[in-house]
Amino acid sequence: MSRDKLYFLMLSFGHFLDHFLTLIFATVAALTLYRDWGVSYAELLIYATPGFFAFGLFSLPAGWLADKWSRDGMIGVFFVGIGLASIGTSFSETPLQMGIGLFAIGMFAAIYHPVGLAIVTTRWRDTGMRIATVGVWGNLGVASAALTTGFFIDNGGWKLAFVVPGVISIGLGLVYVAMRWESITQTSTNTEPSVPVQTSQEAYSYKALLIRISIIVFMTTAVSSIIFQATTFALPKIFDERMQNLAINITNTMANVLGTGDGNVATIVGLLAFITFAVASMAQLVVGKSLDKYGPRRIFLVVAAIQLTFFSIISGLTDGLALIVSFGFMIGVFGQVPINDYMIGKTASGKYRARIYGIRYVVSFSVLAASLPIISIVYENWGFDTLFKILAAAAALIILIVYMLPKQLPEPAAVQAPAE
Repeated sequence: MSRDKLYFLMLSFGHFLDHFLTLIFATVAALTLYRDWGVSYAELLIYATPGFFAFGLFSLPAGWLADKWSRDGMIGVFFVGIGLASIGTSFSETPLQMGIGLFAIGMFAAIYHPVGLAIVTTRWRDTGMRIATVGVWGNLGVASAALTTGFFIDNGGWKLAFVVPGVISIGLGLVYVAMRWESITQTSTNTEPSVPVQTSQEAYSYKALLIRISIIVFMTTAVSSIIFQATTFALPKIFDERMQNLAINITNTMANVLGTGDGNVATIVGLLAFITFAVASMAQLVVGKSLDKYGPRRIFLVVAAIQLTFFSIISGLTDGLALIVSFGFMIGVFGQVPINDYMIGKTASGKYRARIYGIRYVVSFSVLAASLPIISIVYENWGFDTLFKILAAAAALIILIVYMLPKQLPEPAAVQAPAE
């Protein structure tokens, strides 16, 4: 494997671990902690909220440090820091201690998106496909969190679900630092590529269009973050409630045919969530290829329409039908993920790109954090059917906002000052 391919693979591993480690608690809370600690699922969600605020809040300083110091250096800090935080979280004995551990995980997790995506969009040309590929790795992290956590709950306990990936992350971090040591120790070279000079009139027109696109990016970021959080965080609990009969039938079949699997319902629920996440994540590759060919407006409208359709029909469904419809709305949710990152990568100045991604993820993960109490309240009082109706309305709002996007994105360009 070439050094360049290995570099991209390590960045992809980073995105995998970023989402994996931040979502271990979602499955732990859904499948075991509410029993072990005698705390309801809705109450446990509150203790995850500070971690997701940290996930957003620290994105901006992470992007700033990366632009000022070293993007590769910050990725090294991410790998080692989030691994240590995950191991520390495994020692939690109370919800408060768990909340503190999740905050530390969120703080280091905040590094990846503004820094990793700035590296990807600056170093490689095929932006849409590269972002989509890295995005698939992130979604596989989401999927694997449910699968492996369910396995560890049945085979060794939930604490191992934090320890094992934490150790792996530290190991990968040491490999990454060794591989990129020359880049890390160099003076920052995050410079903006040379671009054509615009006239004053062109510059004013460009700025107006850029402001319009920026507003759309941040508005859709906020709304889509609610959808992403509600689906990725709550899906293990949704499956636990709505697919118990399916999971029990699968475990019984495994026990009868293979002589294994009896009693491993948590593993099967995690497996169903993993399959749903993993298959749906492939939509990002289609979206990434389509973004480079058709641009973001048309693709954005398609994936939002998919979300609206499947959120509208899932209410009341259980077992096999619920699983099929879940595939549908997760294809729309994951398909949407690379679009805003693509637009930022195409329009933002390379010199400040990590900071701009930082602002985007402050918005995104702050909304993710704020969504948890909303999910908790809606679930506690009305159940998941009401949550699905809210998500359908959010998808409809995204469609209305995206109609304001231009058909083509402006490229960043140098501005010629008006003549004195």
